Amino acid sequence: METKYIFVTGGVVSSLGKGIISSSLACLLKARGLRVTIQKFDPYINIDPGTLNPYEHGECYVTVDGHEADLDLGHYERFTNVPTTRANNVTTGRIYQSVIDKERRGDYLGKTVQIIPHITDEIKRNVKLLGNTGNFDYIITEIGGTVGDIESLPYLEAVRQLIWELGHNALCIHLTYVPYIHAAKELKTKPTQHSVKQLQEVGIQPDILILRTEHDIPKEMRHKIARFCNVAPDSVIQSVDVPSIYEVPVKMHEQHLDEIVLNKTQVAFEGEPHMTPWLNFLKKMESAREEVTIGLVGKYVELQDAYKSINEALFQAATYNDRKLNLVYIHSEKLNDDNVEEKLLPLDGVIVAPGFGHRGIEGKFVALKWCREHDMPTFGICLGMQCMVIEFARNVLGLIEANSTEMNPNTPDNVIDLMEEQKSVTDKGGTMRLGAYDCRLTPGSRAAKAYGSTEVSERHRHRFEFNSDYRERFEASGMKCVGENPGTHLVEVVELPDHRWFIGTQYHPEYSSTVLSPNPIFIDFIKAAIAYKNDK
Repeated sequence: METKYIFVTGGVVSSLGKGIISSSLACLLKARGLRVTIQKFDPYINIDPGTLNPYEHGECYVTVDGHEADLDLGHYERFTNVPTTRANNVTTGRIYQSVIDKERRGDYLGKTVQIIPHITDEIKRNVKLLGNTGNFDYIITEIGGTVGDIESLPYLEAVRQLIWELGHNALCIHLTYVPYIHAAKELKTKPTQHSVKQLQEVGIQPDILILRTEHDIPKEMRHKIARFCNVAPDSVIQSVDVPSIYEVPVKMHEQHLDEIVLNKTQVAFEGEPHMTPWLNFLKKMESAREEVTIGLVGKYVELQDAYKSINEALFQAATYNDRKLNLVYIHSEKLNDDNVEEKLLPLDGVIVAPGFGHRGIEGKFVALKWCREHDMPTFGICLGMQCMVIEFARNVLGLIEANSTEMNPNTPDNVIDLMEEQKSVTDKGGTMRLGAYDCRLTPGSRAAKAYGSTEVSERHRHRFEFNSDYRERFEASGMKCVGENPGTHLVEVVELPDHRWFIGTQYHPEYSSTVLSPNPIFIDFIKAAIAYKNDK
């Protein structure tokens, strides 16, 4: 069948959950046996979010092919179980860079380069790139930002043209907010009406409206919105707050979102989507009674989205271990020898977060020393793994000035050092070791047992690595290098075999954890935390 294109736009305010709605629809269509992918178009001028501070844009997600992407791509993968690539995330920066490169080559044959048609044509080309592969029945394209943002206008113009060109093979879903005014005890539809009017002003008539709300919207009010917005009454759907984002696909199916989309794009269907594995996960989530308490030690803990993939991987692993996740955020800048026991003693396990730079690093060393000495299940990821190595070097090997050359270029014991291939790199954007690489695990190691295999592939995002010159000294003192890249022999995984669970991974296993395929090392970490709690 011809590829169908669904465009998801947002109005009124940002952070309404376009990514979750897109992911939920993809989940439903995939459960009907259709081939689906999702792409995100971000209006900012950065080439990618790789150089953005988490305070600006939350977590930077990494795809299998080494592209630094918007965190919504993590939602796409978690909901669909389908890996994303560079083609699934495009920014204004990339669009303009491509057009300017063409202009410099002379591709436009002396023409004046303009927003229309050159920028909009480049956007359209990127929208249809995945469709041209023939691998997908549906391509869902989420347009970042909100209608009315000046930076979103070229994207909306491109969407307008595509909907006109593609006919019944394209439709627009518009997500808006219906606020509840507590003083008046009323839901207000005017923001939605204005948002749709703005969309109509740029030539796009939404086919489906999804209304984000904290309160149930009466049928009469939904009909009123339909009437004012030129949308069929059965195509106005509410998205009420739910305890977990993983319930959203079920709520959307209850209101026939997948069926409405199939009908509007003229695709025949029968029966119900095959949601049994998803529903089983929800059943486990709802039936869990006991808690497992995990402390996340990092410097961005006040940001909900800074460690999004780790949070979700822990939640999935806890659910599959029949536990509710109680995630406690511990600010590494505020952690010291005086308060570490008070902070960590109530926990069942500790995860030391990734990151860059020296801020908060000493607090991570304090946490790791306490965890190592008290045999607390501990998981270090990327910088967290490097901190494990530095703490061990200082307090076990006696190398009191051991450090990473990222933190101290003049350290006498550079147990963590800049990768050889990184030493000539000057540009910051897109130049790290990025994407999926193979890792060979030592047979019988805790990590190999967790994965149930000695051959794994996980995603990376780093410049610094374990310095192999120190490998023999570490192993002789008890920290084993149990995972390495088979081609370069870079150390990927370290562990303390004489501890109940003390593992550090240079890679980011959280990126590959999904609802239907949770990452095995997270499952094993939570299992160890539960055992530790029971022993306590």
